[in-house]
Amino acid sequence: MKMETDAEAYYKKLAEETNVEGIRNIFLDLAADEKKHYQIFEAMKARTDLSAMEDSKALESAKNAFEKLLGQRPAAGEIKGDLDAYQHAMKMEAEGARVYEEALARETNPEVQNLLKRVIAEEQKHFNIIQNVYDFVNAPNEFLAWREFSNVEEFRNFGRDVGA
Repeated sequence: MKMETDAEAYYKKLAEETNVEGIRNIFLDLAADEKKHYQIFEAMKARTDLSAMEDSKALESAKNAFEKLLGQRPAAGEIKGDLDAYQHAMKMEAEGARVYEEALARETNPEVQNLLKRVIAEEQKHFNIIQNVYDFVNAPNEFLAWREFSNVEEFRNFGRDVGA
């Protein structure tokens, strides 16, 4: 449960730090999902009805936000983000999925197993969303200048020249 509250706070912090509305909304949706996960585990702990988990809308919202961002093409200064923070968020999501997979392996209650499977699937979606945000923000750092291709022929046969 602490992992979920930490993730919710982290996504809210990331939302506050961005100037791009679409990315801010993605992080707020992820924070809402983490809060929902906390409430689900709280219900499990209290042994109340577990069937009320709503499906996450974060993936659909993220798709819409990316389509809008691609259409707007925000300036590099606007989307500049803390890439380390996004990598940390991806690690958080991967770790969350791993913890829930371990819990799933130990769980015997079919209702709890189904719930854990749904939470794991959402954590995996969250990872993909954050990875897409990372890739989007990092894209300006990933281009190759034309000059870098000027000596391609020189390297094309490199392995063959050394007998490889």
